[in-house]
Amino acid sequence: MPRIAFISEFDGTDFAGFQSQENARAVQDVLEKALAELYKTDIRLTGCSRTDAGVHAKCHLSHADVPFVIPEDRFPLAMNALLPDDVAVRKAFYVSDDFSARFDIKGKRYIYRIYSSPYRSPLHDRNAYYCPVLPDIAKMKEAAEYFAGEHDFAAFCAAGGSQKTTVRRLFYVKVNSSGEDPVEIEIEVSGEAFLYNMVRIIAGTLLYAGQGKIEPSEVKDIIESCDRSRAGKTLPAKGLTLEEVYIDS
Repeated sequence: MPRIAFISEFDGTDFAGFQSQENARAVQDVLEKALAELYKTDIRLTGCSRTDAGVHAKCHLSHADVPFVIPEDRFPLAMNALLPDDVAVRKAFYVSDDFSARFDIKGKRYIYRIYSSPYRSPLHDRNAYYCPVLPDIAKMKEAAEYFAGEHDFAAFCAAGGSQKTTVRRLFYVKVNSSGEDPVEIEIEVSGEAFLYNMVRIIAGTLLYAGQGKIEPSEVKDIIESCDRSRAGKTLPAKGLTLEEVYIDS
């Protein structure tokens, strides 16, 4: 059976995450239903990331073994005709039968979005966290510099994870801002792998630095402490988007 890999985009607002689960709407279930309609048989999908409830994705990678070949440029069109408005397939390509969307990726890049304005914006609320008082962006940028490299990130892991180790390697963490009202803040996090809620806790910690609740230089000590209580709060899922998955070209 040919194995196809594809990139999907979804608005996570009305999903309980990517992974299939009972009594909840999951992206995997929606995609598998479309695959079943397209190929007239049940097909199991493997995704690169579970994603939490409410988390969005611009570039989520999955693979599936299918009974026959549909041209790569036609597959997204065929799938999108069967998918709801909050999910779409953007790209597809055939891979070797030993390729795994879960195990063969080299890393991921996430963006956590915050917007700041005296007034709440309904157009931003769906995929960004609202901060009514503008934080100090320079301090957030300074604090972000401490995250790159391999560290024990136990202080940035929520309870309930199933990881064997809390050591992870981040390629970089950056903070960018644009606009005036609202000011849009993007916290960009790139790394090999991530712990449960890790990016949302990093974002919360950087926001604390911007709000003067911690000094940027404290981030180094927080990482070394492995103490979750010293890091910032876990920001809401709606601000987080999986932007890119790194695979061998």
